[in-house]
Amino acid sequence: MTESNNELTLLIAQTNTSNTHEANIAVLELLAAQAEAQEVDMLCLPEASGLMNQDVESAQKIICEEHVDPYLKACQSLASKHNIWIHNGSTPVIGPQGKPVNRTHLINNNGRVVARYDKIHLFDIYLADGKDRLESSRYSAGSQGVVVDTPWGRMGLTICYDLRFPKLYRDYAQAGARIIFAPSAFTRYTGRAHWQPLLCARAVESASFIVAAAQTGEHDDGRKTHGHSMVVHPWGDVMLDMAEPVQAQVVTLNLQEADEMRQKIPSLSHSRQYQSPD
Repeated sequence: MTESNNELTLLIAQTNTSNTHEANIAVLELLAAQAEAQEVDMLCLPEASGLMNQDVESAQKIICEEHVDPYLKACQSLASKHNIWIHNGSTPVIGPQGKPVNRTHLINNNGRVVARYDKIHLFDIYLADGKDRLESSRYSAGSQGVVVDTPWGRMGLTICYDLRFPKLYRDYAQAGARIIFAPSAFTRYTGRAHWQPLLCARAVESASFIVAAAQTGEHDDGRKTHGHSMVVHPWGDVMLDMAEPVQAQVVTLNLQEADEMRQKIPSLSHSRQYQSPD
């Protein structure tokens, strides 16, 4: 593992997640072993890495409470076994109100969950063809932003559609996060138009590294995702673009560069209170 707390090496996984826990855990096992072999600090996975199943009836039979979720248990076991941190993207679990939430976990190299975050902004869109896409019909929304202390400093947690809400990212940066995770399963249509511009904007606005592992390809549940997992530098430069293949790549971040960007352009300290328009 990296010795300097200002240098963080990540294995970014771009996956084509299945509609069963078992198939996704098998992929996770291979990626965790690869992460150890490549001597990285952390394995980073996309949204819905634990389970991607939009069929409500079959999903209801699979989704369970966090303490018995097989994907999370596998993440914890593999983190400890391979001496790596794991940011597990997300997986659906039963929330406090008895309805699923889309939850991400950050797990340390002892297998302990050090942070969890429930997706705040749910992807509800109303299409001209009448085929509405309402994530809120299947999930409860989270209500709490999460910034967590780690050996590499503070990190912020978001998921996918949160990308369209810049205040969350600035709030995280103003709370000291130098890295913000954005695991995603962007559709091909919106991904082609908005994925890279949104990631670059959030990086520049927050002067943070944006780490966005993404789903790719055609999935067992019928979804088609954009791919192009990215890591974006606080200056807005794309450090990594994984295009469309299923793959995993290593990237090393010099976290002091986020501090330098904040010194050069200190916009995070220039926010002013103002009266909103009517």
